[in-house]
Amino acid sequence: MAHPHRVRDIAVQAGLSQATVDRVLNGRGGVRASTVAQVGRAVAELDRQQTQLAVDGRTFLVDVVVDAPQRFSHAVRAALEAELPGLRPAVVRGRFTLTEAAPAAEIAAALHRVADRGSHGVVLKAPDSPEVTDAVARVQRAGIPVITLVTDLPGTARLAYVGLDNRAAGATAAYLVDRWLPADDAAVLVIRGDSAFRGEDEREMGFRATLRATARPGAEPRRLVELVHSAGGDDTLRRAVTESLARHGDIAAVYSMYAFGGNAAVLDAFDRAGRRSAVFVTHDLNADNRALLLDGRISAVLHHDLNDDLRRCCWLIMQARGALPGTPVTLTSPIQVVTPYNVPPAR
Repeated sequence: MAHPHRVRDIAVQAGLSQATVDRVLNGRGGVRASTVAQVGRAVAELDRQQTQLAVDGRTFLVDVVVDAPQRFSHAVRAALEAELPGLRPAVVRGRFTLTEAAPAAEIAAALHRVADRGSHGVVLKAPDSPEVTDAVARVQRAGIPVITLVTDLPGTARLAYVGLDNRAAGATAAYLVDRWLPADDAAVLVIRGDSAFRGEDEREMGFRATLRATARPGAEPRRLVELVHSAGGDDTLRRAVTESLARHGDIAAVYSMYAFGGNAAVLDAFDRAGRRSAVFVTHDLNADNRALLLDGRISAVLHHDLNDDLRRCCWLIMQARGALPGTPVTLTSPIQVVTPYNVPPAR
């Protein structure tokens, strides 16, 4: 039985004498099969615990570079900070660069600063632009792994992606809207953020493709009214939705893919117009969306566990640094369809 452990350690783990363990390890007779199995389990347990020993006492500095509305940026910070105690015995420290609708050059400059001053890894949410692509390449050349979060940058030198399969998420939203919206001639208001983010491009592609595929024979796909909202806060969003409702009297459903967006402002615009959204599908179970869901104002939330995503990002960075076994690979998060009847407890 090959192993790297001391006989004494195996004996303690197995609850056996050192003499018995030595007899098992050297293949001498006179030992019950159950005792041999007990020693084997102890060796396997010690093997698994070697992972903890590899990170014990090590400190990892992780740069979190996120361009997003403040609601989402703050959620990312809170999620990482909540997961840090669970990463022990490793010590992970976050260094945050949080912007909202920043120019690509500003985000790229933040990445160049990381390359200059050093880091153990970068968690990145950024628009897909040439400046960002070049900056990611420089960070990787500096030996710093880059993990993209929520929205991917597959054309860059990033090491891996963590987050939803965004195309599948958009397809799921289309399936729900099509099933729940009774009238074939009703239009769907699609609210998205800045078009530079690939994640929302993929959600919209999945949404459109699935609505086309589910159209009734001989019928046209449901009409979509797109609203792009990239900055300006809830008041700007409310005005934009109000204008869309005034121009399109057939809007009867909403797909809001704007992460942690102001869905209360969207519903307020419907209320002020004396209109009702028969179906409302959105993303992310934040406090606002939770309240709207429980109040029956939202039909479903497509949710993924942001805490779990940030924990996975840290694992990937530690793998890239050789502190954990395995090769870093892209990990897509499962899509949870949350209705008013299966809302998970708040963290």
